[in-house]
Amino acid sequence: MKKKYLLNIIFYLVVAGIALVVLFPFLWMLTASFKTQVDIISWPPKFIFTPTLQNYVKVFGEQNFLKYFLNSTIVGAVSVGVSLILGLPAAYSIARYAQKKLAVFILLARLMPGISFLMPWYIIFSRLNLMDSYIALILSHILIALPIVVWIMSTYFSTIPREMEESAMVDGATRQYAFFAIILPLSGPGIITATTLSFIFSWNNFMFSQVLSMEKTKTLPIAVYNFVSYAEVDWGGVMAAAVAIMAPAIILTMIFQKYVVKGLTMGAVKG
Repeated sequence: MKKKYLLNIIFYLVVAGIALVVLFPFLWMLTASFKTQVDIISWPPKFIFTPTLQNYVKVFGEQNFLKYFLNSTIVGAVSVGVSLILGLPAAYSIARYAQKKLAVFILLARLMPGISFLMPWYIIFSRLNLMDSYIALILSHILIALPIVVWIMSTYFSTIPREMEESAMVDGATRQYAFFAIILPLSGPGIITATTLSFIFSWNNFMFSQVLSMEKTKTLPIAVYNFVSYAEVDWGGVMAAAVAIMAPAIILTMIFQKYVVKGLTMGAVKG
């Protein structure tokens, strides 16, 4: 009994230690967003300080952060929506017809470094006068979201028995009708998982937005640069902006956490 009690204590201590290491950067960022510049750069670090909301006032009042928030939302939502429209039928085809070569080809687009696509995108969009437009950012972010949708959903569709759609087709339904009326309703957790992960990747993307967007379509990760100048870095503003950027992603993950876990586990085992 004592041995079991001791093992439980050790287990919880190890879990607490790992959680502290993982959460420490976020906790540091959160507390720093309520500090003044002097408190942030002070050494040794100040753990007891007078909180201030000045950094958040600066972010949402002086920097027009709501505009950047809207830009990120538009780009993320549209790119994920288009990726779902294209990716769900592609994933179904890969799962049902064992199109492994197509699956590998789509995966390569995700594995290749994004910077290898950046120069072609820049040349094409500049020639078409689409720089600093939503179209340029949405198309580039589809490159991020589409492979995620295809790979998650192709694995998930393979867990759904073929007999369910075949029985509907015996009763006269077309394969397309069986896909929309039977397969998609059964794939809710997988679709939520793919949507959540794709949106978060799009939301946090920095590289494409840095090159393809300017003041009109600037997204949240790029807006952090407003607090960095040649002479100094406004660490309070940077931390407050980082909290504002991370908050929607964290809330989205917490809301759909059980669906994401279920979607990933269901897609991991074919049964």
